[in-house]
Amino acid sequence: MKVHFGISRIELVPGDIAQQQVDAIVNAANAQLAGGGGVDGAIHRAAGPTVMEETRTRYPLGCPTGDAVATGAGKLTVKFLFHAVGPIWRGGREQEADLLRSAHRRSLQLAAKHDCASIAFPALSTGAYRFPVDLAAENALDETRTFLLTHPDPLIVRFVLFDAGTYAAFARVLDGFIQ
Repeated sequence: MKVHFGISRIELVPGDIAQQQVDAIVNAANAQLAGGGGVDGAIHRAAGPTVMEETRTRYPLGCPTGDAVATGAGKLTVKFLFHAVGPIWRGGREQEADLLRSAHRRSLQLAAKHDCASIAFPALSTGAYRFPVDLAAENALDETRTFLLTHPDPLIVRFVLFDAGTYAAFARVLDGFIQ
């Protein structure tokens, strides 16, 4: 599914984010940038150990929730990895939606700063961090749309969604933007 916003577009695709042919991939990182399971583990395995070495050297204090940092991409074919720290869902009482929006915005700002024409996101915080998928889709896509309407880059923002339920949730929200 593809929807244009100005000269840019948002795409939804099923699949493996580590296999995307884009300028930058967003990694669903933890605040310690210590690697982990899920998307984070898959990206680190595909990228190889140099990415972990770089995060330890450049960001020894980690990265706060709602923020993102850039590294090289190791063995991946992309130019950059942006390690975005989404929030752990705590029932919506601790500004989780704002923090999720911020993680997306910071990743998009990094893409613009590094002249990336394309970027791929996973469904941040919806795995082990238990953020409700429908709410995550609303916040991620709305923040992305807002950014694209006010910035010329990136041209392509792709959400790579691992399962059919997550894809359907994101598709419902994106379809609502064009109704």
